[in-house]
Amino acid sequence: MITQVEIDGLRNLPIAAQKLLIGGEWRNSSDGGVIEVISPIDGQKLTTIAAATSADVDDAVSSAREVFERGDWSRMAPAGRMKVMHKIADLIIEHAKELAVLGVRDNGTEIGMALKAEPGSAAGTFRFYAEAIDKVYGEIAPTADNVLALVHREPVGVVGAIVPWNFPLMIGAWKIAPALAAGNSVVLKPSEAASLSLLRLADLCLAAGLPAGVLNVVTGNGAVAGEAMGLHPDIDIIAFTGSGGTGRRLMDCAARSNMKRLYLELGGKSPNVIFADVEDLDHAAKVSAAGIFRNSGEVCVAGSRILVERSIHDGFVERLKAHAEKLVIGDPLDIANNIGAVTTKQQLDGDLAFVERAQAEGATLVYGGKQLHGESGGFYMQPTIFTNVGSDMDLFQNEVFGPVVAVTAFDTEEEAVGLANGTELGLAAAVWTSNLSRAHRTVRNIKSGVVHVNTYGGAGNNVPLAGMKQSGNGADKSLHALEKYENLKTAWIQL
Repeated sequence: MITQVEIDGLRNLPIAAQKLLIGGEWRNSSDGGVIEVISPIDGQKLTTIAAATSADVDDAVSSAREVFERGDWSRMAPAGRMKVMHKIADLIIEHAKELAVLGVRDNGTEIGMALKAEPGSAAGTFRFYAEAIDKVYGEIAPTADNVLALVHREPVGVVGAIVPWNFPLMIGAWKIAPALAAGNSVVLKPSEAASLSLLRLADLCLAAGLPAGVLNVVTGNGAVAGEAMGLHPDIDIIAFTGSGGTGRRLMDCAARSNMKRLYLELGGKSPNVIFADVEDLDHAAKVSAAGIFRNSGEVCVAGSRILVERSIHDGFVERLKAHAEKLVIGDPLDIANNIGAVTTKQQLDGDLAFVERAQAEGATLVYGGKQLHGESGGFYMQPTIFTNVGSDMDLFQNEVFGPVVAVTAFDTEEEAVGLANGTELGLAAAVWTSNLSRAHRTVRNIKSGVVHVNTYGGAGNNVPLAGMKQSGNGADKSLHALEKYENLKTAWIQL
């Protein structure tokens, strides 16, 4: 828990100009370039971050490769790596309030959610993979008596991790922790729109005893630093969360360089299916409102398409609107507010443009659709509900990544599944029903990496988050995530 007094004591602390972390040393970019950090709370400048050049990325990769080959971390005994990773988790919890407030000042997430989803989640992720280090074994394959076949798991080498601005600590930990647990070195590029909490995390990793050069952080523009990572011939894999357009550019970079492996989580347009036999319609509406409007809709798995059986459509929409009206939008560092700010002015403008297009295409605006608190200088938006959204409309097909939900009626289970699968994306989904057989059928038939039943969100670290279709490949979370950061090597031994 955090009190308003504690928040207010942290909200105006000065933030020094931020540097790159390369080889365990904090340094300016090679050409002195910086990017201003603008707070979405009030539109004011917080500080600057270094704008890494391709030369800086090259230095970071060289540092990561050198320490990997030397074995400071990659060949450290499992007990030693476990100790360091648990210490990282300890330090995250020790500095949780500082990290949460710093992150909110940078990206606008409401403080109550930020505490749980950022330092709380990140610490849990580091602990999960710390415990996995000495519990994931190689294999002995069945062979003839005169052959011994061993399957070794080895770290890949240098991992490039590129993470977005909506939950930088949580998603950063999803990539950094399993990569480190497997024994790799990491070059991390945070989003230029939210780098501050990850820079502080890197500082805590050094304090925990992570050897210099094992984790390097290059901040800056994706078109420069991110592309340099994609093209770099000595990065072995890239783990990326972000837009489909950037994912395609990284695939092109990989093809033009060393054909490095890419693991991509590219967002979703997640269907939230409400059947007429749902046990508690009001509860479903309340959870569905949280599933799209929390963090101003800036959630990869947000339930941005609600598909409602026609016989309960009007009653559900009425309840959804009532819950949306109860949400208080404003300063994310005020614990009385439910929803904070949109992270950037560019994102807010894009959200509002979706509203205009939906109206032009004939969807019905039931609630919201406007910018709020413009006088503050910050970036705030009303929760927004549209009905009569056809499957061919922009709002139905494309990710808004904002607090805008499309509601569409259906008549049959078959139609609901068809609508649910009717986009190019497949990250998450939900089904609300009291019919157990229907629940199992729809889980099987909806093409999404995770399907919630009678809830939305909350899946733990011990299960994977893996996209289908154009939502990406590979898995974050769970022991399956380790597979991305390891090579399998067979030893075939004639006895």
